[in-house]
Amino acid sequence: MGKTAIVFPGQGAQVVGMGKDVAEMSDAARRVFTRADEILGRKLSEICFEGPADVLNATDTSQPAIFVTSCAIWAAMEERGLAQGFEPSAMAGLSLGEYTALHMAGWIGFEEGLRLVAERGRLMQSAAESSSGSMVSIIGVGEDVVQKICDEAAGSEVLSAANYNCPGQIVISGGKTACERSVSVADKHGAKAIPLVVAGAFHSALMEPAVEGLKTALEAVSINPTRIGVVSNVSADYHAGPEQVRLLLREQVAKPIRWQASIERLVADGFDRFVEVGPGARFDRTAAEDSSRRDGSELLDRRVV
Repeated sequence: MGKTAIVFPGQGAQVVGMGKDVAEMSDAARRVFTRADEILGRKLSEICFEGPADVLNATDTSQPAIFVTSCAIWAAMEERGLAQGFEPSAMAGLSLGEYTALHMAGWIGFEEGLRLVAERGRLMQSAAESSSGSMVSIIGVGEDVVQKICDEAAGSEVLSAANYNCPGQIVISGGKTACERSVSVADKHGAKAIPLVVAGAFHSALMEPAVEGLKTALEAVSINPTRIGVVSNVSADYHAGPEQVRLLLREQVAKPIRWQASIERLVADGFDRFVEVGPGARFDRTAAEDSSRRDGSELLDRRVV
């Protein structure tokens, strides 16, 4: 066996009840949820365990909820000895999941990471509410055709590629009516277009209002690199140091997520075992050894934030 990489999900992985079974069986996981509630001054754990769904699905709640649940699952794995033998030398996460990766790799502390994620969620929700945006998944064509679809459907609105998830699946993001037009334009180009139920045009220029606020929050965070490399969504390369982390996390909000390229970078570097930790991954329901992935194919998914 070669090398192991741990990866973490982004927004879209949330589901009412997530983490409840883990917290019930693990003292370590329960402590993570309890600490998170204390830090945020709200019962985030109750929202994860009981809902309601509309509250959990709100961007300012789902982002810290997924971050905390992912941390709690890993804590439970360590407590039960299920994490032994993985010895990861790299981590990555899709969008929000990159923050989880930076924390779990030891670059950012739990409290600072949680507060940062909560602020990111708040800023992105505010930006979404101040504009009329949406997202559409384009299936079955490559980057060049997706660019043509965006150019033809945009009109006077913003419309651009937001998530390069996997071969044949690219999510576009922008103005609501531009996204609506893209469905028929995609059909003309032989692509399938699936409108996504999202709060806004994430990873597009419509998220720029969130960037400045996130810059301020990132400047206050202590970032300390460790031996575990963390791959950036924006560059699809390893973070080089604290200032680059601050820059790329800031850019990540309004720029495309290059998830496919991120996984391909790890594969090219000899990683042949990928373990996904978080809600929506099989760690929620079964033993860790059943959740290891031999290549990156199953990690190229539809989550977008």
